[in-house]
Amino acid sequence: MEGSQNPQPGSLNHPLRVAIVGSGPAGFYTAEQLLRAQGRPIEIDLFERFPTPFGLVRFGVAPDHQKIKRVSAAFERILNLARFRFLGNVNVGTDISAEELRRHYDQVVFAYGSATDRRMGIEGEDLAGSHPATAFVGWYNGHPDFVSERFDLSTERVVVVGMGNVAMDVTRVLIRSPDELADTDITPYALSALRKSRVREVVLLGRRGPAQAAFDHGEIKDIAELAGVDVLVDRDQALAAAADTTGLDAGARKNVQYLAELAERGVTGAARRVVLRFLAAPAALAGEDGRVHAIKVEHTELTRRDDGSVGARGTGRYEVIQTGLVLRSIGYHGTALGGVPFDERAGIIPNMLGRVTEGKGGPVLPGVYAVGWIKRGPTGLIGTNKSDAKETADRILEDASTLAVEPSPERSAEAVDALLASRGVRVVMVADWRKIDALELASGKELGKAREKLCSIEAMLAACRAANS
Repeated sequence: MEGSQNPQPGSLNHPLRVAIVGSGPAGFYTAEQLLRAQGRPIEIDLFERFPTPFGLVRFGVAPDHQKIKRVSAAFERILNLARFRFLGNVNVGTDISAEELRRHYDQVVFAYGSATDRRMGIEGEDLAGSHPATAFVGWYNGHPDFVSERFDLSTERVVVVGMGNVAMDVTRVLIRSPDELADTDITPYALSALRKSRVREVVLLGRRGPAQAAFDHGEIKDIAELAGVDVLVDRDQALAAAADTTGLDAGARKNVQYLAELAERGVTGAARRVVLRFLAAPAALAGEDGRVHAIKVEHTELTRRDDGSVGARGTGRYEVIQTGLVLRSIGYHGTALGGVPFDERAGIIPNMLGRVTEGKGGPVLPGVYAVGWIKRGPTGLIGTNKSDAKETADRILEDASTLAVEPSPERSAEAVDALLASRGVRVVMVADWRKIDALELASGKELGKAREKLCSIEAMLAACRAANS
């Protein structure tokens, strides 16, 4: 019978082969959901452009948040599963194309996140001393793309544009005692620079008011509880926001109440301080000899949009804040991958519940999916990816029964391995990652740290070679 000759993917004779591009939380949670599917044989290859897995957990979570990093323990268990392969040091789009993935797999899932930052779009943004917060985060976390970045910490005041969790992270790293970071997995060059830092004040700018701040309560509390640090909030703004919480969700209510407490607390005269400036928007950066020396700030006022949301508009009143370092933290933005539809404005792969579409609102592209930030935009916490991954995984499993795919020698692990080998790609498998991991942990233990990261692809690959010799 025809059905016995061409069994559907997901049958005993034809395991469903799925490629996942990106090894951050979204990719691992999707793999977990698929591998838990009952009675449906599935083989998963997870591709990562770096030799190390875990994406945002390794390169995005601040070093003093080691408890959050422990989520990687759950991902380690997935790495051990028999029907799962980690293919690190493989750059999809360069080493293997999206079109080739579709030939070698029944279904392909894009989980590569949002790697670039949004720009402020103001005069002077490209002056030396003006950086995206993503670069600073990558720098202190040992991200290979950012290890060569340099930040001028000789300035006494840093301005951070944005009021989200990333803005809070970079503020905390800048302002807390380096001794409190010494036993984390912060990179040695970053710790050395922070020990020499002259930064004594970090000013955060938020275009809207306290009620619209995007940070979580725990993030601002972590800063407020740092020893030797004062947190300054405009008292009138904070008390006004706390007095009228109509329409606010639980998180926003908690934030404004806490900000009011901070405003009432006042200052202690600590040597370092964090200033939260609400209703303040960057207007321009001023420079001398090509470097930032000040930021021009416009005062704003809240407005109510037609859809009921709260926005802000300029008042025409300005002030100038002297600074030698500006970090913009106003959101991440996805990047396009050749051969995959992309919504440039939204910075995501267009999709319907995870099924990729040929443009916004267009027809579904069979067998192609998105998950995580590249699916929904840069919102939510690490745990948010669990429900997001389930939604996409459910669509993958639903669609598996509709796939009309003839068996092909190309749809095999051997064919993928042969293709990558023919192109000279040094694929890092799980056993190789274990060697990198063991070396980093052992080096960290010798130094009294959680981990001493290898910060370049060359060093990571050298660790694999050394362990094999």
